[in-house]
Amino acid sequence: MRTTHAPLIGAEQAAFVCGGVGMSAATCRPGALPNIARATGCRVSADRRVATILLAATPGAALLDDIRRTGSIAVVFTQPSTHRTLQLKGCDARIMPLEPGDHDLVERYVRAFAADVAPFGFSEAYMRALVACAPEDLVGVQFTIAAAFSQTPGPRAGEPLAANA
Repeated sequence: MRTTHAPLIGAEQAAFVCGGVGMSAATCRPGALPNIARATGCRVSADRRVATILLAATPGAALLDDIRRTGSIAVVFTQPSTHRTLQLKGCDARIMPLEPGDHDLVERYVRAFAADVAPFGFSEAYMRALVACAPEDLVGVQFTIAAAFSQTPGPRAGEPLAANA
């Protein structure tokens, strides 16, 4: 996928969305209620123009059906310990096969997410149960980052991201 526009997120923002943060993907088909699924990992391309989230296909079936119909997706990434939140949107989302290392990526994600919420009394076992996904049920959803926003609560919520941040 080649584009001529500059990436909408910077290197630090790419690292943030790929870290141990809460990830929720949302879709909607025309005239319907939105669908949401928890993602269990994220990859961002080296040029920071394309994101791939990983999620469980069975609980995310309605979301995946919406992606097949419309290609539209919004994903929020929230660090529970700070409430820092970024949102990425795409209009060309598609279901992709897994890449080598994706199962390891999910394992690193779960450990990092569990570590972030541990001070609030959530055990790693609880977090593993929350984001559990059978390896054969894991799918990738890839999209070009068409819009990126800060959604951290406060006066700047909803502002487009500056890629150099």
